[in-house]
Amino acid sequence: MKIQTKYLSEVEIEEYKIIQFPFGLPGFVHETQFVLLDLPDNPIFQILQSIASANVAFIVTNPYQIYEEYTFELDESLMESLQIKKEIEVAVLSIVTLKNPFKTSTLNMKAPIIINTTLRQGKQYILNSEDYSSKASIIPPVAEREVK
Repeated sequence: MKIQTKYLSEVEIEEYKIIQFPFGLPGFVHETQFVLLDLPDNPIFQILQSIASANVAFIVTNPYQIYEEYTFELDESLMESLQIKKEIEVAVLSIVTLKNPFKTSTLNMKAPIIINTTLRQGKQYILNSEDYSSKASIIPPVAEREVK
């Protein structure tokens, strides 16, 4: 199946790779089907692209690649709604807000996207904790100290 995308023009996708978001994403409740697309020559970031709307796409990353100590618990209702049975079925992504210069870009660690990789179901999960920010630095504090 071919879709139009925000960043990669037209691409061919396999239908089995479509991720269902039954309730959409906050601010995009009617966007219920997305696909993860790789950014060429960039293993850290991906594009979460709407199937229906070319202009609805988010740059995402696995937050554990940047913040290894990132932890939180999934509540029972989320696990039920995504039909999560085992931890291995869970993928966690953070939406990236790209800025210029790049080092000022941020990750939304307050509201990760949780995906059941087996059933291809997803939901944005807002954490009830003040431990994480919706605008966490893309450069973790430890790395920033090492750069200086």
